Amino acid sequence: FFPDPEAYQALSRAGLPALVAAREAGSALRIWVPGCATGEEAYSIAIVVLETLEQLGKHLKVPVFGTDLDPAAIQIARAGRYPEGIAADVGGERLERFFSKEDRRYRAKEELRNLVVFAVQDVLQDPPFTRVDLISCRNLLIYIVPSAQQSLLPVFHYSLNPGGLLLLGASESVTG
Repeated sequence: FFPDPEAYQALSRAGLPALVAAREAGSALRIWVPGCATGEEAYSIAIVVLETLEQLGKHLKVPVFGTDLDPAAIQIARAGRYPEGIAADVGGERLERFFSKEDRRYRAKEELRNLVVFAVQDVLQDPPFTRVDLISCRNLLIYIVPSAQQSLLPVFHYSLNPGGLLLLGASESVTG
């Protein structure tokens, strides 16, 4: 959860407020997290979006689509159950608001789980999500050869609405 705090701060201070301001109340802010693994990134993005909407007093529909090639990872993401160690990354206030304690694990509360739809997807072969406002692609490109990156980046461009944002991880390197 929240692996790069500076990126999430920038997203919540500048990126998301601009996207939210451009939306009318009741409209949708669509988000796609390809290569979401076990869901931490998708839930982190959903948390930041909920906090931003609350701060701005705006009511939007916020579908977050988390996709990954690994069906077992998607099952974990859908369950939304994580080890106690997430407390160090999530922080006390967010932990209390968005998670409930179950035995020695934390589970994403229903409010949070209902925002995120997880699906198995091969981002290099399956059709992409379209008309999205934010794509969070963190730690996916580093596992893909440059030729596959070259075919994936135009897919992201096609998927994004005009003025949409592509959030890349600090270790991502886009060649060419």
